[in-house]
Amino acid sequence: MIQEKIVIVGAGPCGLATAIACKEKGWDPLVIEKGNIVSSLYRYPTHQTFFSTADKLEIGDVPFITVDRKPRRNEALAYYREVVDRKQLRIHTYEAVDHVQKTADGTFTVEATAKGDERKVYRASYVIMATGYYDQPNTLGCEGDHLPHVYHYFKEAHPFHRQNVVVIGGRNSAVDATLALEKAGANVTVMYRGETYSSSIKPWILPEFESLVRKGIVRMVFDAEITRITPHKVYFMKNGQESNVDADFVFAMIGYHPDHRFLASAGVGIDEETGRPMYDPESFETEVSGLYIAGVLAAGNNANEILIETGRYHGYRIADSILSAEKVRQT
Repeated sequence: MIQEKIVIVGAGPCGLATAIACKEKGWDPLVIEKGNIVSSLYRYPTHQTFFSTADKLEIGDVPFITVDRKPRRNEALAYYREVVDRKQLRIHTYEAVDHVQKTADGTFTVEATAKGDERKVYRASYVIMATGYYDQPNTLGCEGDHLPHVYHYFKEAHPFHRQNVVVIGGRNSAVDATLALEKAGANVTVMYRGETYSSSIKPWILPEFESLVRKGIVRMVFDAEITRITPHKVYFMKNGQESNVDADFVFAMIGYHPDHRFLASAGVGIDEETGRPMYDPESFETEVSGLYIAGVLAAGNNANEILIETGRYHGYRIADSILSAEKVRQT
């Protein structure tokens, strides 16, 4: 069994910021990440531009210098790689945590699987869960929503040239994907269960999207309830009548949700309505002493409540709480 003082699960921006905060207190935390660092950002569309300005994505007092005011995906990936190297963070990438459990002596057992199916077991005094939500897409819950031509992530538009594409959703990710697909020559239909455009759509992209809809270049269907998906069509209900549209490919851009398995198995209560774990909002410590959460996990099902620009500060409160706990132990 490998002994560690602090184990952080997840190497997204908030997990990295938490590791830096712990290092500044004199510890050398281990970060375990099932992919590579900031894997959620890597999965963003290739040419994605962030909503936030560069300064609001900075962690560890490392300046984020960009060409434009708002950074692009490739700039963010390079920045966080630089932070990891400059801060000399200890990270085990491509290692998936399978189980977290508190033991009778007050420490935690963390079981993980590394490359080559190597089993690892850690014993840690403190565990910080910073697993985010981007790995858990919401599903439609209808027949055919797991067919191979149904996607929950959009990378780039080129493969869909001259294809019939249905985009399901009405927020930023759906609109961004639609604009890119239309530019690449796809025949796009957008289906949204809302009555009108979402107020969350970025104001600088909505006019272009609305123009495409008005001109009939993009078909927009409001009040659409998806009933089933087949290899070549999407069926939906509108005004009590079922209709269908041709679909070679489907993008279900309907959001993501956090994975609560580790927290629940460790004894942390989860609010059934909001999806929020039971935790102290001042310290981010859960009801299981020594087990903390950082980043979007604290927001439950409302993932838009906590962004990088706010979640990056969670680590400092966590580090302060751990320091206080250590002082109590030493008295």
